Amino acid sequence: MRRWLVLLVAATTSLVLIALLVPLALLVRTVAESGAVSEAEAEADSVAVAVGALDVETLQLTTERAAHPVTVFLPGGQVVGAPAPRSAAVELAARGRSVTAAVPGGREILVAVQGAPGGTAVVRVFLDDARLTRGVTQVWIGLGALGLALVGLGILVGDRLARAVIRPIMSLAKVSHRLAAGDLSARTVPEGPPEVHAVGLALNHLAERITGLLAEERENVADLSHRLRTPLTGLRLEAESLGDPEEAARIEARVDALERAVTAVINEARRRAQGRAECDAAAVTGARVAFWSVLAEDQGRDFTLDLASGPLPVAVAADDLAACVDALLGNVFAHTPEGVSFSVRLESAEGGTLLTVSDAGPGFATPAPLERGESGAGSTGLGLDIARRTAESAGGSLSLGTSPQGGASVVVFLPAVSA
Repeated sequence: MRRWLVLLVAATTSLVLIALLVPLALLVRTVAESGAVSEAEAEADSVAVAVGALDVETLQLTTERAAHPVTVFLPGGQVVGAPAPRSAAVELAARGRSVTAAVPGGREILVAVQGAPGGTAVVRVFLDDARLTRGVTQVWIGLGALGLALVGLGILVGDRLARAVIRPIMSLAKVSHRLAAGDLSARTVPEGPPEVHAVGLALNHLAERITGLLAEERENVADLSHRLRTPLTGLRLEAESLGDPEEAARIEARVDALERAVTAVINEARRRAQGRAECDAAAVTGARVAFWSVLAEDQGRDFTLDLASGPLPVAVAADDLAACVDALLGNVFAHTPEGVSFSVRLESAEGGTLLTVSDAGPGFATPAPLERGESGAGSTGLGLDIARRTAESAGGSLSLGTSPQGGASVVVFLPAVSA
């Protein structure tokens, strides 16, 4: 690309110089010819003045001292000065008309002198081609040297500009290759023209986005174990009471739930390239509370479910919302003693839906257990983080508080589906 840019500058500079120097060279030649002709005409006029006032011998001396070959054709046919043929142009001048005629090897300046003894005399000054173009060749050589110097200067400047453009582009290419090789710490220093500078900023932004997406995928892998823990807990509890086919069927249902959780994780990864999903929050919440109600009865827990009349469409996928509800209810069963009551409330709010899960347990062990991996209760600390990320991924939020019974209260705001 650098070579092409230099060639482009050289071609452009050459065309501009040709457009300027060729007319200038022709003008120089025209000016030189005009000056030589004017000089010859002045000399012819000075000799013409002396034709009637001097004798032939003095006139001969005058013509010999002239800077150009001068010939005087007298009316009687006598020729004074440099030998020259009596051409048709001379005959025309002898009729009283001064002319300038082109002849082989140069140009002749003819001045008619009327009032000379015996008729009209003609003064002829001959200009050869060398005198007509005197100094033109040197000027043309100078113009050519100037043109070559300007082309060279243009190539040098074009090369500098090309390097200024190519260097940041090559830097961008190196960074992109490092990113492709897995070096996510590679970054470029934006420089160069505004367009290249903008590309550098975009590449750095892309690298940051890739790093964030990979970190998010790692978090999703960590969430997998937590999503699997809930159905496994149910399976473990049911295994303790095996004894009849009905119990076996219930165990099978738990296994199915485990399979659905794994499928949900896979589908979530696949949905990242798609648009935002949506679901009916009332239907999903009701279904998940019904699932946990079986375990609540086994542990002697009283619970209340307050669902607003639906449907309540929210900008969250059904699997994600189900995982969020499971994480919040799983925390209730994992961190409160058996027999402790809890409540689930889903209500419409401005711009979305509020999901509140509260219990009558001991409350949160730390003031704000929202940091990933920190629960203060000996667990993985992923439950609340799953609920928080589910809400924030759709533009919502999660807040913690104390329930009216003195236990924990988690409020999740889920935004409504935009039109």
